[in-house]
Formats: sequence, structure tokens, C-alpha cells
Amino acid sequence: MEKILNRFLRYVSVDTQSNEESQTQPSAAKEWDLLKMLRDELVSMGVETSLDEYGYVMASLPSNLEREVPAVGFIAHVDTAPDASGKDVKPQIIEKYEGGAIDLKGVPGLQLKPEEFPEMLHYVGQTLITTDGTTLLGADDKAGVAEIMTAVQYMVEHPEFKHGPVKIGFTPDEEIGRGVVKFDVKRFGAQYAYTMDGGEIGELEFENFNAASAKIHIQGRNVHPGSAKGKMRNAILIGQEFNAMLPVEQRPEYTEGYEGFFHLISFKGSVEEADFTYIIRDHDHARFEQKKKLIGFVASFLNTKYGEGTILLDVKDQYYNMREQVEPHYHIIEKAVKAMEMADIKPKIQPIRGGTDGANLSFKGLPCPNIFAGGLNFHGKMEFVPLQSMEKATEVVLNIVSLFAE
Repeated sequence: MEKILNRFLRYVSVDTQSNEESQTQPSAAKEWDLLKMLRDELVSMGVETSLDEYGYVMASLPSNLEREVPAVGFIAHVDTAPDASGKDVKPQIIEKYEGGAIDLKGVPGLQLKPEEFPEMLHYVGQTLITTDGTTLLGADDKAGVAEIMTAVQYMVEHPEFKHGPVKIGFTPDEEIGRGVVKFDVKRFGAQYAYTMDGGEIGELEFENFNAASAKIHIQGRNVHPGSAKGKMRNAILIGQEFNAMLPVEQRPEYTEGYEGFFHLISFKGSVEEADFTYIIRDHDHARFEQKKKLIGFVASFLNTKYGEGTILLDVKDQYYNMREQVEPHYHIIEKAVKAMEMADIKPKIQPIRGGTDGANLSFKGLPCPNIFAGGLNFHGKMEFVPLQSMEKATEVVLNIVSLFAE
């Protein structure tokens, strides 16, 4: 078998950064490079595989049991986040990590420090894969891709390993919230599935945020500052006023656990006009609706103050908390817990402070909790993944398959 490290390094060498400004699917043509690679690798293993026009790789391993058991699926996304470059990734491999700071040698003076990221100390003695400080790493979610592919290879090469029908899915564009918009659950053919897209080892999640985006356009009025009294409306300052009317304690930097937030993710403009964007998040649906109502009230108030048409607000729901879809099938959570315990991993059931393809899949009729892929510090240059966590994740996949075959 190809070692999971080599497989992972091959995958992160392919630039698959998705593009939120694009209207195509996949959103970036370069995502096809890895999608086609995965299709070809699966075909070369003798696995029935397809790659459709929307960039979905779907593969199926037939059951080798004499009785019927539910088909279980495993899903990961190939794209990396727009937050940092995924081009020319140069991983660093730190064997037998000793617990100190790690130089990210692509940027002089930049270090991955346990004083800033104390979770590093959980992995003393292990092999850490880091960035060189110039790009993200891509463990989100190429670690998940590598783990699933390694498990598939194991099943193919070990026919004595008993399993029911196993379904594999690789998707584009998860990082921009469009990963499974056109995913055909019926064609995929699984009754239950797991996304391998979580963080640190042991994470198991079946609750996520309810999510919406809010785009605001502010129409100001630019007048020469020498004669601006009573005439000028500065769109930048109105934008600052808008932001100041939202509760400060409900910003991401002040929240944790089940606490939701308003997150200002972009702002650009001039005196004449400005545009800015929020993401709105909350686990509780009632509080989620209250947050959307509040941002609408702020827009209405400022339109009353400065004149109708000053604020144009567009709020769109993105995804919902999958708990209500997964909880009626709690046995799939119990299987994941047992699979981790079989691998000597202590499960950490917690809510996702984010989203996952599994949320939208669950609302499409495919209950789909999320399991750790092993990486930490996603979406940035401080990203790293312990090799042993990836190996354990592969073991968990195989354990789940075994449990469904019982």
C-alpha cells in the first residue's frame, strides 16, 4: 500500500483553491486536476467510479457479505479555502516533534509556537506536517481525502476484510458553501454517510451552525468637503455606524461553544458608496432568526435616518443545523464513537463552529455527521497535521465499515 504520508503530499501539491466569485461548478478549473487524479486512482484499484459534469467523484465498493447491510458512505472535499494561497505548497515534515517552536522556513522569523498554539504539545514525539509559512497546507480537507483513499486501498487489497456496500464521494467548492448543491444523494446510494472533515483527533460532530450571509450596499453622497455641510453622506462612516449598532459581544473573537456571532468579513468603499459583507451564525434556530431580524432592523433604522435607499440589504440562508436530521439516526453517532474507542481514541463530541457538506447532505436525506481529519489551524499559514492522526482516521473509517457489517 502507498503510505498515507506520500499520498497526502501528492494531493497537497495540487492547487485546488476554490473561487467564491465564480459562478461555475467547480468554481475553479484547477479543482478538476485533483478530481480527475482521484477518479483515475480509484479506477486503477478496480473500483467502479464516475466523475460527473459538476465535479463529483462517486465510487462504490460492492458488499462481500452474504446478507444485506446498509450502505455507508465517506465524503471529503478537494478544494482549499480562499483565505490563503494553496499554490506551490511546500510542506515541512517534523519527525519526532520535541515540543518547541517550529521555524516556517519560507518566511524568515515566522514560527509555529506552542505558546500561541498549545495544542501542539499534544503531539510531542509524533510526526508533524506543517506549511513553510507561505501558503496554507491543505489538510482541510486533503487529509480527509487521503484517509478515505487509504481505507479504500486497504479494502481492495484485503478481500478477507468483511464489509457491506461502501460509497465514496469527493466534492469541490465546500469552502465557498457550494460543495453539495448539485450532489445527487440517490445516485450516491448510501443510507448513511460521514464527512471526514473535522479537526483534531477524536472530534465527532453532528451539530453545526445555522448560517446566513448578509451583503450590504451603502449609497452615500460625495460633495466637495469645503461645501459639504448638510449635504455630504459618507458611506464609509455610515458603514462604521452600521457595524457599531451590532452587539460587540457577538463577534467571533468573543464567542465560543454554542454562542453565535455576526462576523464582518469584508469592507470596501469610498465616500460615495461602500459594500460590506457579514456572515451570521447560531446553533439555535430561534436565535439565528433573531440575528437576521436585528440586522434588518439596523438597515431600516439607518434608511430612516439618512433616507430610503441609503442601505440595501441582501440576506441569504446558507445552511442549517444538521442535528435535527441526524439525531433520529443516533446509532450512526454510536458507531462512530465505538469505532474511535476501538482505535484507542477518546471521542470528543462537540458542535461544529462552522459548517460542513454533511449539514446540507443531511437535509437532502443523507444523515451525515462529521469525523476528525486530524488537522489544526485550518485556512492559514499556521496549519499543520500530525501524521499519526491521519493514520488513526483511516483506522476509524475501517472500523465504521466493520461495525456496519456486523
